[in-house]
Order: sequence, then C-alpha cells, then structure tokens
Amino acid sequence: MTKFRKLGRPTGHRMSMLRTMVSQLVKHERIETTVAKAKEIRRLADNMVQLGKEGTLCAARRAAAFVRGDDVIHKLFTELAYRYKDRSGGYTRLLRTRIRVGDAAPMAYIEFIDRENELRQSKPPTPQPPQREPLDPWTKSRLSRQFAPPKEEKKSDV
Repeated sequence: MTKFRKLGRPTGHRMSMLRTMVSQLVKHERIETTVAKAKEIRRLADNMVQLGKEGTLCAARRAAAFVRGDDVIHKLFTELAYRYKDRSGGYTRLLRTRIRVGDAAPMAYIEFIDRENELRQSKPPTPQPPQREPLDPWTKSRLSRQFAPPKEEKKSDV
C-alpha cells in the first residue's frame, strides 16, 4: 500500500489497528468507526476481497499475512469471493451516522454491499452502452469532413 492517513498513531500501532478492523469487518460484515478510519479500512478491505477473488496460493498467503484468523481467511476465499465474482470493485459502503458524544468525532458504518440486513440497498447497475464497430481511418476522415463547418474565405481590402 502506498499513502495512508496517519490517524495520530505510530506505524506499528496503526497497521495493527487496521489489520484488526479489516478482520472484524470481514467477520461481522458491518462495523462502526470514525470516518477517517473507515476510509482507510475501505481501501484495505477491498484489496482483501480482490485477493479472495484471485483464489491462488500466493493470494491466500498475502491475505493471511494481513488479516487475523483462519475463519476470516476462509470467509474471504469462499463466501465473499463467490458473492463478488461478477463485481469489479466497490465492495464496501461507507454510511455516516452520527457525531460521537465524547470528542465530537464523525462516526460512520462501513459494511459490505449485497448482503442480508444491509443499511441501504445497492443501486442497480447502469446498463452499458452498445458497442460500436471501429471505423477504418479513411471512413473516419470522410465522416469528420462531412460534419465540419465550411471554410470561410478571407477578404482583404488592400
């Protein structure tokens, strides 16, 4: 991973916290946390689901090096990989909920989409526009000339 939010923690504490929160998100499929942490968790959780969809031994080892628990790895590579086999990204949803009483931190739910008891239903996928056949360069040039405005002649009064 490249650029992370610091979240006011040293690197070891931050990575440990994010690993635990991603593992809990996979296990429970919905957790409530602050908005900044949820945005970081979303990046990592989507990456873990992508590894689960790959399904290779290398992907399993990479996921096992990050998430905690054999049950979490099993769920990633079986249930979540099957659920999102046709989806190319965007496996999590972030819903802002409230302002925390103690420190006024904005809180949010982060959850996996397309599951039972989700807080908000997924939008239906947008239909893809029909594919057009590619034009050869000569036809393309002729068509562009057809719609171009006519050239105006310059008049010079000398």
